[in-house]
Order: sequence, then structure tokens, then C-alpha cells
Amino acid sequence: MDQIKSQISAIDPLAQEPEAEINGEEALARMLTGPRVFSDTVPAGVISLQDRRKRKVRITGALLLGAAAVTAGVLVAANFGPVSSTPAPAVTVTTPEPTPTPSMSATPSASASVTPSGAATSVTPTQPAPAIVPTVAPTPTPTAPPVAALQKFTFPDGHISFNYPSGWTVRTEQGPYLSEETKAASQAATILDSAGDKVAFVSSGFYGDGTAGRVDRTVLDRAVVPGVRDMSDQQVEFGFFSNKIQFIPYDGPAYEGMPSARSGPSDDPPIYAMDIRLSSELEPGITSSGTNLIRMPNGFMNAYVVFDPDKQPTFATPEAAKAWMGSTQYSQLKALLLSVSYK
Repeated sequence: MDQIKSQISAIDPLAQEPEAEINGEEALARMLTGPRVFSDTVPAGVISLQDRRKRKVRITGALLLGAAAVTAGVLVAANFGPVSSTPAPAVTVTTPEPTPTPSMSATPSASASVTPSGAATSVTPTQPAPAIVPTVAPTPTPTAPPVAALQKFTFPDGHISFNYPSGWTVRTEQGPYLSEETKAASQAATILDSAGDKVAFVSSGFYGDGTAGRVDRTVLDRAVVPGVRDMSDQQVEFGFFSNKIQFIPYDGPAYEGMPSARSGPSDDPPIYAMDIRLSSELEPGITSSGTNLIRMPNGFMNAYVVFDPDKQPTFATPEAAKAWMGSTQYSQLKALLLSVSYK
């Protein structure tokens, strides 16, 4: 502030005037008693009006410059500290290069922050935050259930074949025939599981016969058998279903062996069946019980699952039948029937 005061004093016109003060009374006496001489010049030691106005202007300007200088000094001191003639030491800013890290989150880059202090300006680099790499648990690979090895059986004439699980056995026997010419082609195969129980039956070269009735059929499962089509090229399907026997109305005279006048479902439990047959013989609802005989070039064939005849009904409830569909035995028997093929 001393330098600013010195600059203001240097331009003050009052500081250039003589230190001796003018005696006002003496000057007034001279004006009253002295000769009246009019002149445009101002006596020595008297400041003219014009000079006084100039002096006021110079003082006002000096005060404004001083005030501006003081304000500037305060702002500089507030932002950069006290003014010093000694230069501040040089500051070197080093920005660390971020190291790329495999991560699912972006790595923040380094940034510098300026911290004002009383001595010198310092730059503090901000260290990059460590990358967070999430731990991903390995996805367990689902383990497929073990598939039992399969064996293949082919009838002696080489036309019909099927696959069955290893550990099961096939027992063949002579099938029914109408003449000696058809005897050799008529064969029956009974399939036994690993416990020796009869579980399925497949025939080849049979002759066809049978009867049918009226039923209410509920189909639980069905699928096309790709290896078999009958003589008229109709599609063959695997099916698991139940038949509820229906009464056939009869209006004729009553006698033994003929249908009764009753109609609707019988009192007997439903009959469950699992076989392959023509798609037209597997329609749900009120229909004919149909047949599972399929006419092939070498005679009639049929293939079906053998349920225990002493256990009636085969399943206590429809829910029990559906639950059996999730068993290993069901999958094995279904695969056997779907594998039946003719060539």
C-alpha cells in the first residue's frame, strides 16, 4: 500500500505549493488601502478559480485511480495470495496413464485439482479408482439322464424290426396262420423286461380278425410312427389312451346276448391301452373302439403294451395314469413302439 500512497502524493498539486500560508488580513488591507489597479493577472500566492477547478478534477481522478488500484489489489490478494516479487517455483503436473483392465465397469481417467495456498500453487493428481471386476459363477451344465443301450430285433422274414433296452429279452413263437404258405411268415414276439415280466407284444404276418364296440375315448399321448404306413399309405400313430365303454341302444325284442335299452356309459372302469394304430382309429370322444391291426404287404401286424390283466383298473385314477407317463418304464415302452419299422 506504500507504493500506491506515494503515487497519489506525487500527482497532488497541493504538495507542490510553498509551505508558507498567506496572511488573509494583510492581503485584505492591501486591497482596501492600496491603489485600485485592475489587472487580468492574479497576484503571486493567490490561486485562480480556473486552477482551483483543475485541482479538484485532478484530485477526483487520483482518488478514483487509487480506489480502483485498492480494489484490484484486494481481488488479487484474495485469489492468488499476497503479491511477492519472488517468482513462485515451477510446478510440473504429471498425469498417470490409466492401465486398461478387463472389467464390466468403465475405469475413470485421472484428473488434477488446483488447491490455492499461501506460498505456492500445488496440483494434486487424483488416483484412478480401482476397477471392480464382478465374480461370475460358472453356469452348471445340465446332466442328461443316462440313456440305456439299445438292442435291435428283426423278425425272420426281415420286414419288421424294433429296438428295446439292453437287459430286456425277446421271446418268439409261432403265430396264427391260415395255410402252410403263410405259416412261416406268421411270427409273434413277446418282450420281457429285466425282471422277466411281459411288457410288450409285436406280431408280423398275422391274418386279421376282431370286433369293436362304442366307447368314449380320452387320448393322453400320441405321436407319429415314422417307420410304418399301411397298404393304403395311411399314417400310423403311437397312442396312450383310455376307453370308457358305452351302451348301444337297442329297440328290438329283448333276448339274451343282445344290447339292452340302456344308453350312456357303463358302470365298468375305463380300459387303458397303449399301442400303435391308424390315425383314424385314434380319434377322441364317442367313437368306435376300432382295432390296432395294421395291414402290411406280408400280412397284418400289431404292437402294444401288455398291462397286467389281473389289475383292473390298470390305474386307479386318471391322475395316476398321467403320473406314470413321467416314469422311466413309460419312456422305454413308448420308444420301443415308436421304433417299429417295416421294410
